[in-house]
Amino acid sequence: MFFYLLKHRSKPKIFSFKWFKAWAKRIFHIRNLLRIIVKNSRLTNKGAEIGFLSVVGTTDIHGNLSKLKIGKECFIGSNVHIALHDNVTLGNNVVINDGCKLLTGSHDINCPNWSHVKAPITIEDYAWIATSAIILPGVTIGRGAVVAAGAVVSKSIPPYHVAAGNPARLVKERELKQLSHVTVHWLAPIEAWTGIPQRHFESNKAL
Repeated sequence: MFFYLLKHRSKPKIFSFKWFKAWAKRIFHIRNLLRIIVKNSRLTNKGAEIGFLSVVGTTDIHGNLSKLKIGKECFIGSNVHIALHDNVTLGNNVVINDGCKLLTGSHDINCPNWSHVKAPITIEDYAWIATSAIILPGVTIGRGAVVAAGAVVSKSIPPYHVAAGNPARLVKERELKQLSHVTVHWLAPIEAWTGIPQRHFESNKAL
């Protein structure tokens, strides 16, 4: 990650005000960038698959890390709980905000022995799981879908739909289906190197 950011860094005119400002931000955020790199390395060394430029916060992960697959340019916030009784698969550019829970295991309430049951969770490209949402076993969150803050999702969500509530229900379908944002570029330790994405300026001009 570091060498990619170094190679693809924004390059304002040397010794200009923007040049000094850019390097000041890079030095200021270097500790947080190293934390991201070290965290990813620890998880991958234990069997997880983490894609290019993905950022994993202070997550609470239980189970076999080989069951965790994270695509590229994803963001997982702080205090996220992931129970790896079964596979958890994230596509590219997925956002999981603070306090969310991804639960792949439960118990059979109709079994006298209260037997353990499990099922995988899949979250497809560009899906957004908002703060403190809970995703239950066997759920697939479709491409570009949004799970509202605090929602409890027990059934799969179709692509580009918004779900909210407990239990979560579909509330509307997104009009925008051509998604191209890269959320991690807005994180300070990465933005310090890449600068604000050019697409931001282009979209503002169109408004």
